[in-house]
Amino acid sequence: MRTKLVSLFAALFLVAACETTPEESASTSGAGTTSSTSSGASSSVTATAVTPEAAAVTPEAAADSMMSEPTPGSQEDLAINVGDRVFFGFDKSVINASSEKTLKRQAAWMRKYSNVTVTVEGHADERGTREYNLALGERRSVAVKNFLVALGISSSRIATISYGKERPDALGHTEAAWSQNRRGVTKLN
Repeated sequence: MRTKLVSLFAALFLVAACETTPEESASTSGAGTTSSTSSGASSSVTATAVTPEAAAVTPEAAADSMMSEPTPGSQEDLAINVGDRVFFGFDKSVINASSEKTLKRQAAWMRKYSNVTVTVEGHADERGTREYNLALGERRSVAVKNFLVALGISSSRIATISYGKERPDALGHTEAAWSQNRRGVTKLN
């Protein structure tokens, strides 16, 4: 047993020792100076030097890049500013009051961005058979589509798909996880 353990550690050490560091690309972008020298007919060496001033990032610039607004009309815009998902009760495919609010905001957003088409994904929690959950996910995605159509969005702009329990958002075997997985998600095409 001890010999096997020592052998395992030796093998891990050898694998770790064989790891190579990636070479830097000659097409590095950013502020800096690039110089190229040639020694011979076919070999050239490229070095990139970055000045300290160019490499320095101010806290304000870092905060601006982290806090930048999503592109209007993008999936990120929908998710952050409107909400891209609604949730369902156990074994249910009816739109509840909380979901109605989100779907009304989605409809307003889709009217604003009239060129956008979406796919509504229907999901279920892990309980039940694969076939049952695919059918439940389909009912959920169709319920979301029908609600958006009732709010004036053209049905030709909305496709539906069911993933059943195949793509959980939250892992675990608790009601908290299951409630996050019983959802309809609107995704831009």
